[in-house]
Amino acid sequence: MQKPKVLVTRRWPQAVEAQMAANFDVDLNSADTPLSQDDFRDAMTRYDAILPTVTDKLPAAVFDSSPRTRILANYGVGFAHIDTEAAKVRGIAVTNTPDVLSECTADIAMTLLLMVARRAGEGERELREGRWTGWRPTHLIGTKVSGATLGIIGFGRIGQAMAQRAHFGFGMRIIVHNRSPVPPEVLARYNATQVPTIEDLLPQADFVSLHCPGGAANRHLINARRLDLMKPSAFLINTARGEVVDEHALSQSLWFGTIAGAGLDVFEREPSVPDALLNADNLVLLPHLGSATRETREAMGFRVLENLTAFFDGRSPRDRVA
Repeated sequence: MQKPKVLVTRRWPQAVEAQMAANFDVDLNSADTPLSQDDFRDAMTRYDAILPTVTDKLPAAVFDSSPRTRILANYGVGFAHIDTEAAKVRGIAVTNTPDVLSECTADIAMTLLLMVARRAGEGERELREGRWTGWRPTHLIGTKVSGATLGIIGFGRIGQAMAQRAHFGFGMRIIVHNRSPVPPEVLARYNATQVPTIEDLLPQADFVSLHCPGGAANRHLINARRLDLMKPSAFLINTARGEVVDEHALSQSLWFGTIAGAGLDVFEREPSVPDALLNADNLVLLPHLGSATRETREAMGFRVLENLTAFFDGRSPRDRVA
């Protein structure tokens, strides 16, 4: 029996690529650069499955051809970069990889929180550039994290993993906003309080961490008006999706000191980052490292493999989202 023909759109961990090649007729993107819409339109006519990542854009236009593709098995949790309605119309299944990256993404969120609160980025730059003149009582005074209030927007798996670290590791008080009611037993696990709106959460929080989905519905969820509701001493952390934050509004808040600082792992137009953010001292920037551990990236790939195998065996993939 002929193996399904599969396109892997970026390079994956070697162990996953080897197993994928053993199970399927696989083509790898050896250049490891994002594919264009024309590339995807062409691929739709030549592959039974396409395995995109967050760096790939699959709007409705790429589905215009007569597709051979039967499944888009996404490498990652977020799938806002795929027009799932267009996929449905063409009868194309879409899957993602939940669960496996929650812990490491929460680790990065906590890393950003600690770095910006304790001005670690500023301190490292000063040291590397030879500007450090020695210890003094007023040097790079930061903000205490232990016992502070953390507001979490989006209380799914990653938001809860963040609460675990913040509450049990640093004794932080947890308040959350979520689109749906959080079960009382889940809130009780972190001694957390759910508030009805983002506007209720922002003025109370010393730190605000975003763990909500991306996509059009949440584009610029954090805008100028909402940034103005934050305490002048508060910090914003984003490991969700870049489009959730209005970057121009954030740069204004950072430059004029209406919030104390921010930590970002994701950006609206990756890999492009505005100069206004790059030049802000009270901002910590990371190049989308949320899931970047060997264990997690391999687990994501094997989860894709699991979804593909189920689909081509005639079973329903457990992570089907469309």
